[in-house]
This record gives sequence, structure tokens and C-alpha cells, in this order.
Amino acid sequence: MTLFVGLMSGTSLDGIDAALVEIDAMGQPQLHATQSEPTPEALRDQLLRLCQAQQVAFAELAAAEDAFTRLQAKAVRTLLQKSATSAQQIRAIGSHGQTIEHAPWGHAGGPAYTLQLDNPSLLAELTGCSVVADFRRRDLAAGGQAAPLAPAFHEALFRQAKQWQVVLNLGGFANLTLLPPRDDETEIIGFDTGPANALLDAWHARHRGGRFDADGAWAASGQVDDALLKRLLAEPFFHRPPPRSTGREVFHLDWLEGHLTGKESPADVQATLAELTATSVTLGIDMARELAGAPPAEALVPCGGGAHNSDLLGRLAQHLPETALMPSSDWGWPADWLEAGAFAWLAWRRLEGLPGNLPSVTGAAGPRILGGVYAP
Repeated sequence: MTLFVGLMSGTSLDGIDAALVEIDAMGQPQLHATQSEPTPEALRDQLLRLCQAQQVAFAELAAAEDAFTRLQAKAVRTLLQKSATSAQQIRAIGSHGQTIEHAPWGHAGGPAYTLQLDNPSLLAELTGCSVVADFRRRDLAAGGQAAPLAPAFHEALFRQAKQWQVVLNLGGFANLTLLPPRDDETEIIGFDTGPANALLDAWHARHRGGRFDADGAWAASGQVDDALLKRLLAEPFFHRPPPRSTGREVFHLDWLEGHLTGKESPADVQATLAELTATSVTLGIDMARELAGAPPAEALVPCGGGAHNSDLLGRLAQHLPETALMPSSDWGWPADWLEAGAFAWLAWRRLEGLPGNLPSVTGAAGPRILGGVYAP
């Protein structure tokens, strides 16, 4: 039995997900145990400031990275304890780190970059496990977007013999993977479609407090402002062909407020943001289908936090009447644990000397082995 731990902290900044994953010789993963370690409010606020800062002190970066890494180690120790697993049984931890800024096109003519806070040396020291980390920059070095990286894992889990499927991650930002049938030679397409929970969470926190709009109830209470939606959808990102990826560098509250007249009710803005997510996802699916020459997908598999938002799922169902929304648990994998599982699987790929990226998704010059290895 070969065991890995996958760690993921997404753009919602709500916590660290740790997944204990068994991977067989053929690369098929099986989820054994999970642990979610909430991000303390002070650290979350600090990380959010760093994501939005124009200038950062090195000492603040170092302090945030240290606190974040120690929280990861706590998540790993708790996961191993609750699953009665020793550190010696873990072949490696796959650590994504916390994205602070993602700029695959660079800024003002500068080089492309992506920055994740992480200290894999400290994580190895604190857990006694080997760590695989820094997955994204190898793809970036090969001319890719360094994101999304989960589509290769989606293929391993969800690709079916006969039907077209879309796997949709609804985290802070949304990304899709269009999977052709196994007997179809069409390349897999995947890319970011735009904001999912990031703007919804931030607008809800500003007006109602708390970290998120539970089940989309507040969004469901409002009315979509069609004029505002049209202004938001004019953002060039939504119409850019893949490969493409995005984050808080583009979509944040200041971006939203730049499109407001000041006369909108907060609930109507929330409803419009939910509709923005559903509409931009649909635009993305249409774009992917056109590129692939694909029919309407038979199934859409939502995952991430947004998979629990019935208002958002209802909007998607209205936009995609020919596609059935199917829970990832039908394939034996809970919706909340896809991304953590992906980085356990990518760590396995690294140690096996196998590529972890899909050039058709990221735009890299070719398949590349991702990540560096840090011994305990």
C-alpha cells in the first residue's frame, strides 16, 4: 500500500485540506481519510492583505509563510493520528502552498511568475515525511500558465468510456476540465473560467459578516441586475481563448466596485455575482466545446465549496439544460477533496518520474515532471 498526503489551501483562504490517498501501481487513487484545518482569523487576514498588497515587507512574508507551514504540519499530524497512520508509512506529502499572486503573463513587460507561500523544508522537518512542493513553476518555465494542474487528476478519476464530461471546480475561482470519451483522441481542454466564490464571499463578508453565503441563500433573495451583469461580463478575461488562468490579481472587490453605480441593493449585487459565475462558466464550456468540436456534455461534475451552493447549482442547471449535474461522490470521491487529492497524486507522479501537466491545458511546450523533493 503506497500512501500519500495531499495538501491544498485555495483562494478562499478558509483552511487547509489534507487528504490521505492510496495510489496503486497504475496511478489509480483511493481516498482513505481527510482533515480540514481552519485558518485562524489573524492568519487569514494577513494572507488576504498579502494577496492584495502592492508592496510587501520580507519579514511579513516570512512570518506568514512560517505560520502557514506550521498549520499545514498540524493538519498532517491530525490526519495521521485520526487514521492511525505513521509518518513512516507516508511516501510523500504533496504540498501546493498558498497562492499569493499568479501572473502568468507578467506585469508591465516583466517575466511571468506565480508565487505560493510554502516552506517544504520546514514541513518535512515538522512531519518527518518527504515533501514534494513547488509544482507550478516548472510548467511556467516551459511557457505554460502553471494552472490549472488538476485536469490530469480529473482524467484519472472521471474519464469515461463513451461520454463527454465536464469537471467543474468551484473554489475561490472556477476552472473546468472537458473530458472526451476514452476512445476519442481529442485532447483534454481545461482552463479558469473566472470568479466562483471569491467575490461572493467578499461581498457577503462586507455586508452580512461571516466567511460565505451559506447555500447561496442571500444571493437567492436578490434579483439579477442585467445592466450590471453586462458590465461585468465585458471584462476581457471572459473572452480570452485558453490557455488562461486568473486570480485575485484581476477579480477583487475594487474591480467589482468599479462597475457599480452606487444605486444597487447589496442583495441584488450578490445575485448578480452568482449569475456572473454561472454565466462565465457556461461561456467557458461553450468555448471548450467549440475548440474540441464536442457535443453537449452528458454530465457536469461540480466540486469544491461551490458544489454545496444550491442557488449556484440551480443557475448552472438552467444554463446547461442538456447536461446532468452529477455529484463527484458517484465516482467515490467527495466534492470537497478533489484538489487535495490532486496534489497527493501529483506527488506520486513526481516520485515516479512522470509528467504532471497537460500541455493542452496549460500551454506548456510539452509534458514536464513537476515539483521538487525535500527529504525529511
